[in-house]
Amino acid sequence: MAQVGYVRVSSVDQNTERQLDGVQVDKTFTDKASGKDVIRPQLQAMLEYVREGDTIIVHSIDRLARSLSDLLQLVESLNKRGVAVRFHKEQLEFTGADDKYQNLMLSMMGAVAQFERAMIGERRKEGIAKAKEKGVYKGRAKSVDDDAIRAAIAGGLSFRKAAEQLGVSLSTVQRAMKA
Repeated sequence: MAQVGYVRVSSVDQNTERQLDGVQVDKTFTDKASGKDVIRPQLQAMLEYVREGDTIIVHSIDRLARSLSDLLQLVESLNKRGVAVRFHKEQLEFTGADDKYQNLMLSMMGAVAQFERAMIGERRKEGIAKAKEKGVYKGRAKSVDDDAIRAAIAGGLSFRKAAEQLGVSLSTVQRAMKA
């Protein structure tokens, strides 16, 4: 019967300290990744680690998932395995018991998290559009220039090997070769 902590921040430079500060856990899994989906290495590791009788403690609902469907699926599948999920900030715990009020709260709070994610995306797009209008936004700086990619391909490397060696995606190599 372990108390398992799950912590998530959206980027590597964010601090994880405050999320479960003062909460006693036996093991903690920490992701530094977006909550847009459930494809996060430490979330997956935690899902494999937990056993019947364990309790997962998460700072808040939006730290576990930013999608209502992902949130509901995660909590339901964990509860079916006999794993409880506790959200520290909201003071809600889900054990799989048929509690219509808790189910309503989970759905409402999950919907708010999903809405927040949509608003963040919208504000980001608006900010980029305004910066482009002012000529300030030029996109992310290239980590490898197109000439280096073309030289690697001319040297006999496949697109995949060139991408791997240069530390860029396959699509970056393909774009450089089209240009």
